[in-house]
Amino acid sequence: MNEAGNYDWNDVEHALAAHGNAVLPALVPPAQCRGLAALYPDEARFRSRIVMARHGFGRGEYKYFAYPLPPLLDRLRHALYARLAPIANRWNQQLRADTQYPPELDAFLQRCHRAGQARPTPLMLQYGAGDYNCLHQDLYGEHVFPLQVAILLSEPGKDFTGGEFVMTELAGRGQRADVVALSQGDAVVFTVNQRPAAGARGPRKVAMRHGVSRVRSGQRHTVGLIFHDAT
Repeated sequence: MNEAGNYDWNDVEHALAAHGNAVLPALVPPAQCRGLAALYPDEARFRSRIVMARHGFGRGEYKYFAYPLPPLLDRLRHALYARLAPIANRWNQQLRADTQYPPELDAFLQRCHRAGQARPTPLMLQYGAGDYNCLHQDLYGEHVFPLQVAILLSEPGKDFTGGEFVMTELAGRGQRADVVALSQGDAVVFTVNQRPAAGARGPRKVAMRHGVSRVRSGQRHTVGLIFHDAT
């Protein structure tokens, strides 16, 4: 596993500021990606299963992990949060928001749990041919950490085709879409809800959403690491 400290986090922050997303190449080795994907049928690992078409979310399904998380995901969630919390705090300062995030994930989760957000949010998504994920935001309650991470577990071109990670930005009258290319084991850090962007009168909020384009063949697995828990 590529430890979170091995990336240039200044470059990550600059990419997030410019585009609302940043890629962390080769965060998880292929063998560990396959091991995580193999957990999907093990119901004891998860607290709930969502069939997306039943809720108008798209097509495909996902499962929320139960606590305790698999050790690899627990380590990644803690390590990535520690790197992203300073960025999130700087964003809130730019937007003149009062919320500040503690340096360690456990302290932030305690804040969530005191507010009744105690259900784990890390999840695994499974898509087959014809499946897709509508553009959305993962909010879940009052306390929202403004960044999250998705890790591609499957190998594009071998395990599946299509199924690109997509982000959109809406600000004023302007709209923009990004298609983020990922290889197996790559992670993308991205904006949950809003991010600051330069405006004529100082920083302004731009709204971001994310989704997955239609899978054309095969099967695609992804892990999502959300840092706030759910009500």
